[in-house]
Amino acid sequence: MDLQKFIERTERTGILGVKITQNGRDMGKHLWDDECRRNVYSASKSFTSAAVGIAVREGLLSLDEKLTEAFSEDLPKEVNEYLGQAAVRDLLTMCLGQETPQLMGAQRPLYEQEDWVKMCLAFPFTCPPGTKFVYNNVGPYLAGVLVQRRAGCDLVSYLMPRLFRPLGIWRPTWETDPKGYTFGAGGLFLTLSELHKLGLLYLQEGMWEGKQVVPADWVAESLKAQVSTGFAEDYGYGYLFWGGPCGSFRADGKYLQLSIILRDKNAVISTVAECRDGKPLMDAIFQELYPQL
Repeated sequence: MDLQKFIERTERTGILGVKITQNGRDMGKHLWDDECRRNVYSASKSFTSAAVGIAVREGLLSLDEKLTEAFSEDLPKEVNEYLGQAAVRDLLTMCLGQETPQLMGAQRPLYEQEDWVKMCLAFPFTCPPGTKFVYNNVGPYLAGVLVQRRAGCDLVSYLMPRLFRPLGIWRPTWETDPKGYTFGAGGLFLTLSELHKLGLLYLQEGMWEGKQVVPADWVAESLKAQVSTGFAEDYGYGYLFWGGPCGSFRADGKYLQLSIILRDKNAVISTVAECRDGKPLMDAIFQELYPQL
């Protein structure tokens, strides 16, 4: 694969690394900086999604559980009808029923409350779950906490034998909340190649070296438009994966930490970056790299 035009187009975008794999073969890789572990921001959510899928397989939880049952000890004094309707499934689709995003990066250092689970459930539920897409860290955070509580360990420890070690990823650093819960909505640190492995795993329907690491049916549901985003270019949103052009789905973190799954090309394109304007980089991916696959 010829990367020269892509490199020329993106050199001023803040991209730090790109890796492309097709049909099990590495087609190209280019680094603008050392390949070290970096914060992949909200691409962390897709790893939390995988944890939920594995936990469902193990019988630890169900997507149909109501939050009032799953978090019965953490509820506010008054539970309104929308909180009462919310289920675990709604934690994964950005349609939780809360209209004000919370637990975002600039907010987390400023909260005075130590118990973020109770705090999140006390935030207003203002519309029926499943009806309005609002990008919000509360859902994936609570989903991660639920897995941790049911499994009896933090999310990294849960995923080490089930996901990280099978993929050849040494124990990573992952942000925690004030109570010590892994913050499933962000703050996971990985290299470009480690992030790329998640895309490859999902391209292979959850299979890795002959082992079904993530259930195939969970992968299929995660990489399907579960809800509409309402954006002008609406490709849908799965279970903590974004839909994109050409039938793609991706793990997507702030500043363009991406692992893009291109099932029509049997390929994955991943990037790490410090990109404040994502459009030029995304355009270059789909205009310079995608057509060569």
